[in-house]
Amino acid sequence: MKLIYHPLLRVLFTGLILCQPVFAQTKTTPPTKLARPKLVVGMVVDQMRYDYLYRYYDKYKEGGIKRLINEGFNCRNNHYHYALTVTAAGHSAVYTGSMPAINGIVGNDWYDAAQAKNVYCTDDNTVATVGSSNVTVGKMSPRNLLVTTVTDQLRIATNFRSKTIGVAIKDRASILPAGHAASGAYWFDSKTGNFVTSTYYTDALPQWVADYNNLKKPAEYMGKGWNTLLPIAQYTQSSPDDVPWEGKLSSAIKPVFPHDLTGNAGDAYGPMTTSPWGNTITKEMAIAAIKGENLGKGADTDFLAVSFSSPDRIGHMFGPNSVEQEDNYLKLDMEFADFFSFLDSWAGKGNYTVFLTADHGAMDVPAFWQEHKLPAGLMNATTLTRTIVKTLNDAYGEAEYVSAFENYQLYLNKSILKEKKITVADVYQTLRDALLAVDGVADVINLRDIGKAPLNTYQLELFKNNINAKRSGDLQVLLQPGWFASTMSTGTDHGTPYNYDTHVPFLLYGWGINKGETLRRTTIADIAPTISALLHILPPSGNVGNPVQEALKK
Repeated sequence: MKLIYHPLLRVLFTGLILCQPVFAQTKTTPPTKLARPKLVVGMVVDQMRYDYLYRYYDKYKEGGIKRLINEGFNCRNNHYHYALTVTAAGHSAVYTGSMPAINGIVGNDWYDAAQAKNVYCTDDNTVATVGSSNVTVGKMSPRNLLVTTVTDQLRIATNFRSKTIGVAIKDRASILPAGHAASGAYWFDSKTGNFVTSTYYTDALPQWVADYNNLKKPAEYMGKGWNTLLPIAQYTQSSPDDVPWEGKLSSAIKPVFPHDLTGNAGDAYGPMTTSPWGNTITKEMAIAAIKGENLGKGADTDFLAVSFSSPDRIGHMFGPNSVEQEDNYLKLDMEFADFFSFLDSWAGKGNYTVFLTADHGAMDVPAFWQEHKLPAGLMNATTLTRTIVKTLNDAYGEAEYVSAFENYQLYLNKSILKEKKITVADVYQTLRDALLAVDGVADVINLRDIGKAPLNTYQLELFKNNINAKRSGDLQVLLQPGWFASTMSTGTDHGTPYNYDTHVPFLLYGWGINKGETLRRTTIADIAPTISALLHILPPSGNVGNPVQEALKK
């Protein structure tokens, strides 16, 4: 084919050649350093059910919870992915992206058959208390956690230049999120009023912790007592202030405002932590940690894991529908607003990332539901235990067949069973036949043969995710929705696979976060991999979750 020459083609061709350097100059130069936020703040509110985001929405201030909802990303259908929803398991799942079956934290407590003793989730007799004369409060570490946390992975990714700090009133709510390689973890000693740590982390309190303890803020707040933020008549989302299903603080005659926060010997500051003042000292300690450790000011991303434990204590005492819990959340919202304002000034607005979630939800007080003709009930825990013991003694003769009863799980005495030639399956069938006749019992599950459990597919998955071969019990008592077992007739509880316990907030805000929401189902296991993706780090070693991609900016 013969090419036809035309002068215009020469002009165009020459022009393209001459223009090439101009086009090259408009190319975007890739960043020379990986972009990350200066600071990540993980916030867990103990016993914050999902509906609390909106139940008190009209009374929240603009700078607190509303700021997260309206300017951040809201996963509105976020649930726990295992059955037994308690504090230690919840905090572990949030920060590991894992489940009790893998991370080993099957409850706040469990029974160790090999050692024939009960184990608390953060017990560690190889370490000692730092910061208090109370020798038992600091014998704690994360050694029972079998996998890494997102905070651990950040430390590894930056060759341990990043700092990771845990702060909470409850030891487990500080220790487990901070991880194995933490720069520090601090929790509250209600006997002395000090924040403490253990020799797992350091041999002496940092000066900033000592300085905060020396302010004696807990004593100051305890002396102020607890009164409402608003006139009682304005607590329109609550039951009356004086109802029979509310518990009482140690020095109270009736469960009504104003509350005296005077403590008892050995637990001088316990009542103070069962009030909004517990949130105040947690926020103050979090700010002290940021300042004292200079978090967010270095070349690498730092991580603060802070948990607000007081809402759980208030819920257990007074219940979700109490004036006390409404007052608590209105004041917690104000603490959040103050904390976010501090972060704006410290790190710069848009330079830090925050996530908010909860370690579990809570059932309303059964008596409250019963008053409104809703299906609920309260089982006497002592009666349940006696029924189990009597059933087994009647069937097989007098003996100690049950070594422990934790998390509605029976740990069977294998030595006795072997001696009497009784199998776990035998005990299961015997107890199931007896307990199905008890009001409030939905079923009994043989955890050692979970594949044959008479469960629907949804609940079966939740219980499978909970079973750790070395730490879980043999049989599981499953109560009906709306029921829990207790030795008291007041307050609430949690720890079930039902929606009121599994459905909790998951909000993201700040650096790298899109504004929006999703109603697709997400799980607690998605939090750690989402933060890992944001930071471009390896997810934790036991992770089973997936990043919430739509929440992250490209």
